[in-house]
This record gives sequence, structure tokens and C-alpha cells, in this order.
Amino acid sequence: MAIYVIGLSHHTAPVAIREKLAFGESAIPEVLTRLRQSGLADEAVIVSTCNRMEIYVATEQGPSETLSGLRRFLAEERNYSDSLESELYAWGDPRSVEHLFKVACGLDSMVLGETEILGQLKKAYDLALTHKHTGGRLNKAFQRAFNVAKQVRTETNIQRGSISVASVSVELAEKIFSDLSQRHVMIIGAGDTSEKVARALLSRGAQSVMVSNRSYDRAEALARELGGRAVHFDQWAVEFRNVDIVISSTAAPHYVLDRAKLEPLMKLRSNRPLLLVDIAVPRDIDPAVNFLDDVYLYNVDDLQTIADGYMKQRQEEIDACMAIIRDRTRALLEGASRPPAPGLPRPSRSKPALSGEP
Repeated sequence: MAIYVIGLSHHTAPVAIREKLAFGESAIPEVLTRLRQSGLADEAVIVSTCNRMEIYVATEQGPSETLSGLRRFLAEERNYSDSLESELYAWGDPRSVEHLFKVACGLDSMVLGETEILGQLKKAYDLALTHKHTGGRLNKAFQRAFNVAKQVRTETNIQRGSISVASVSVELAEKIFSDLSQRHVMIIGAGDTSEKVARALLSRGAQSVMVSNRSYDRAEALARELGGRAVHFDQWAVEFRNVDIVISSTAAPHYVLDRAKLEPLMKLRSNRPLLLVDIAVPRDIDPAVNFLDDVYLYNVDDLQTIADGYMKQRQEEIDACMAIIRDRTRALLEGASRPPAPGLPRPSRSKPALSGEP
């Protein structure tokens, strides 16, 4: 049974396209059900983050039929009619497995060597596993990917001097405000990445933090952890008078902040500088707010541009990482192609029972 992947990432598509093809976490189990019911996959996992959207499948079908079918399925699911010829990548064995391992190791990330993607990958896999959309083939591939990531972290220096969305955001804040000691931070959407950004800003001296989330209980819990206070989601705009830095990462399908809403709020702030870091996909903040005076908006693609400046010190480690990845990819695929041991029944060619067991 072969493993295939189709997807797009910050390497191949801007956020304006990525946000149109992203899947909300709550929708993914049903999408996986429809994908398997279509006959295109025996097993499937969807990875959808701010920087990538990828569909991994295991199937007995050939590469041409599978990859063309997956392209059609994705376009239909997201109601996307434009061409994706240059943005979408589509690979079978061994490149699909090698790519999965690279993603797990942070070698395909906006920030080379970062570890956040590993947690996101585990979460995506666990979601598919919990809903019984994986079987022996993808279970082994994803679990091996997690092991490879650990080996790469242990045996190479790929994370030496590594940076994150949080550290890039702090650098931006310090360039705009120079001193963070009197600055107030607001988080809109209490996700993991926005929490890390807030913690990084507080560690560099930011005075206070407010947390606003659709689930007020979650906002209260995070605010307590950060030593800040919670704000009801329909009241966050009222607090803008005193805010200097906004980190937005909601799951809203539309802008939560646009120019029409922000312009009068800026007047209430006496036009003090305002840093907006939009790490949501789809984007939370309308790019048109950039035309307002004293507003500095950065989305995930802008953060990548900044992160690129830090890449050189880690480039020398890539060869060492790729040697490990290629060796482990070869071991996985060769192990899958070996004939059964004497006395054991040959595996059935029918669709496997997806019990979720490794």
C-alpha cells in the first residue's frame, strides 16, 4: 500500500491562497470520512496549520489516479475553482514519506528547525487516529516521523540559534517600541501560538496582557496563567484605547478586524503606534488596515520574510538532517515491501479494518 501526499505551504502559496484551502479542526473528521468514502484512500490524515495544508493518504491505487483524484477532491471540498498548478505539490513513495519526515523535523517550516510543527503534526495524526481514519500504514509512517524528529534533535544542531513566531514577534515589537516595559498586549483567540507570543513579550518586559476568546472560560484560564485578565469576545474592541500590541489567532472564517472598525479606535488611542500580528489562517485582520497611520500589521508570510534572515547559521546542519531522513525513509519503505515471514499469511489486498491500532 503506497503513501501519497498533496498539499501547499508557505513555500508554494501566499496566505491569500492558503486561507481558502485551510480546514478548521472541527470539520476535518467529516472531510476524512468523505475522502475515504470516495474510494481515494484507505487511510487518511489532514494537516492544516497557518503555514500548510496537506492530505496524506494510504491506498492500493496507482499514483496517477490517486493524485489527480485528490486534487479534484480538495478543489471540490473548498469550492476552489482557480488553478493550483504551481501552488500544489503531489507526491508518492518515497518522496511523500521523506516529506512527512522533513515536516516533522521542522526542515520544511517557516523557521528552520522549529518544533511547533511537530506538536501540530501529532495533533493532526491523533485526530485522524481517534476517528479511526488511519490504519497500519499511516500509523507506522507518522509514528516513525515522530521518532525521526527526536533523532534529528538529538544528533544534529539544527535548532541551534533557532527562532520562532514568538521571537520574531518580540523583535518586531522591540523595533517599533524600543522599550516594552510600558506596553500592553492583547490576545484575540487563545491558541497555543498566540500564548507563546504573549509569554515571550511578557518575558521581555511587557507590562500587561489581556485575553479575549469566544470561550470565556478558556480566556479566563489563560489569563490566570499569564497573570493578566480576560475580556469577553464581544468587548475586546472597547479595550483598544490602552492596547499597544495585538496578537490575533482565531478560527473565524472572516476578518475580525477591518479598516472601518479600526479607524475610529485609532482616534481614541490618540494615534499611538499599534502593532498587529495576525497569525491566523484564514487571516483575522484585513490587510487594508495597513493604510492607516501608525498601524503596523504583520501576517504569517511577513514573519517568514523576517525569519529568512536567520537561516544561514542553520544551513550547514541540513545535510546531516537529510542523511538521517533518507536513511529512515528507506528503512520504512523497504520494511513495508519485504515478503511475509514463512508460515505467516500474506496480507489481504482488501481494505484494512481501521481500528486505530499502530
